[in-house]
Amino acid sequence: MKEHLRRFAEGFGIAGMRIPERSPSTRAALALAEHARDRGRLHEARHALMDAFWRRGEDLEDPAVLSRCAAEAGLDAAAAMAALSDPGLVARVDAMGREAARAGVTGIPTFFLGRRRVVGCQPYEAIAAEAEAAGAKRR
Repeated sequence: MKEHLRRFAEGFGIAGMRIPERSPSTRAALALAEHARDRGRLHEARHALMDAFWRRGEDLEDPAVLSRCAAEAGLDAAAAMAALSDPGLVARVDAMGREAARAGVTGIPTFFLGRRRVVGCQPYEAIAAEAEAAGAKRR
């Protein structure tokens, strides 16, 4: 799987992608992303988190990594870190996880195409074929 991911990333011009030995709990990273969403900085936070994990091989469970990602996203790092324990934000992240489980999400990304589903890192053509099988028309 690691070699498949490396080749897939290289196809998008991403060389030297780091693939961690274990998958971290992303609950805190998701909470950081939701905090960023509330401040109009979701794209920036997502970019910082993805770079930390995939390009630098950093641990998304490490508060120092999350703090730096918050700052890279243009957020007040101290406020962002405090928000990670906000009960409302934690409840929102937990609710999103429950909704994903109810919908049948078993991997990331998951694309829902009508009643069809594409899970995981797939080439464009595989996703397009499933979309067409679900009734989509190519442009």
